[in-house]
Amino acid sequence: MSVSNNALKAPIKHFLLPGEIFVKDRESVITTVLGSCIAVCIWDQYLHKGGMNHFKLPFWNGEGIPSPKYGNIAITALVEAMVAMGCQQTNLKAKVFGGGAVLQSGDGMLNVGERNIQVAYEILEQIKVPIVAVNVGGDLSRKIIFNTNDGSVMMKKAKASS
Repeated sequence: MSVSNNALKAPIKHFLLPGEIFVKDRESVITTVLGSCIAVCIWDQYLHKGGMNHFKLPFWNGEGIPSPKYGNIAITALVEAMVAMGCQQTNLKAKVFGGGAVLQSGDGMLNVGERNIQVAYEILEQIKVPIVAVNVGGDLSRKIIFNTNDGSVMMKKAKASS
């Protein structure tokens, strides 16, 4: 039985869950769904490589195991994985999605989505990875599909409930 070259070159398809990072050294199509969580898509336009994270909370408090469910861990880990795959950090670009106010608290004190947005901006600025596209905030969830070969992101917002 022979395998065609097209089958070998088909992109990897991956559904990214909250608290995960996905980086592969070949074309991938990464899908995730976001509410107050953030997904940062990182892409190297010269090597046509990319990866995505999906974090739930802004900061790891230093207790327990550092996990990519926290923005400050997830973003730096994603960039480190891209560099380990051969990318130059100076060639990386970021696209940021999510941070919606989909969970309402009575007093509005949680603001997890807003805090997640802020940490994404701050960490990317600190590590000098420019943000080239953003779709954050609001009160609707989003579905994101990221192609690591060409850096494109397709996004669809959920319909508002009536």
